[in-house]
Amino acid sequence: MNIHPTAIIDPGAKVPASCQVGPYCVIGADVELGENCRLISHVAIEGPTKIGADNVFFPFAAIGMAPQDVTYKGEPTRLEIGEHNEIRECVTINRGTVKGGGLTKVGSHLLIMAYTHIGHDCLIGDHAMLVNGATLGGHVTVEEWAVVGALCPVHQYVRIGAHAYIGGGTTITQDVLPFSMTSAARETHAYLLNKVGLQRRGFSKERIAKLHHAYKILLASKMNTSQALERLKSEADRGEDVEMLIRFIETSERGVIK
Repeated sequence: MNIHPTAIIDPGAKVPASCQVGPYCVIGADVELGENCRLISHVAIEGPTKIGADNVFFPFAAIGMAPQDVTYKGEPTRLEIGEHNEIRECVTINRGTVKGGGLTKVGSHLLIMAYTHIGHDCLIGDHAMLVNGATLGGHVTVEEWAVVGALCPVHQYVRIGAHAYIGGGTTITQDVLPFSMTSAARETHAYLLNKVGLQRRGFSKERIAKLHHAYKILLASKMNTSQALERLKSEADRGEDVEMLIRFIETSERGVIK
């Protein structure tokens, strides 16, 4: 096991021999690391926290700390992190709260850039990207392949749909549509289908065309949201992606950004 002599590891932590723990790292009790994790230096991890294999933590990341919630009274809530994530400098990820289900969960294959904050009870899907200074309030859901731009504050209980792209500096207070591009430069409107992102992820021309048609109805027609949804549901060949978009809007509790 490659552990620097200045690192402090609680006897109750589980650290496989394949892990590297650099200078001045602190690993608390009830922390479980997966194989081949690397803590570069000055990383602090508290438990209960379970971390998958092949994660890299950069200096001054604070992982599994108590939630920033005035109702939290020291209950043993949890943090779970998947595999193959890059967690950069000064990232903070808090454990859950009892009222929020007790779990903060981060998926796999994420890039979480410097100074990002993931608050209590957040759920982050696979392949998402959180750019420098993204700030997620408690109970936020970020679905797979979504990108949250730099310096974006995201309100509690907001959902960010799959494959969505949020431009830097955008304040998010309502749900962000899947497959959309949303930006403060457009007065915090969903203004375009994230076509380039979908092409990079292997979406066929047919799938993109169906989504483009759905977005024209949602964003560019004179129909309100209810009318647009009824129109989309009446189309027999709408496809699974449009079906997911419809479900996302119908299950929104905070309303969606259009």
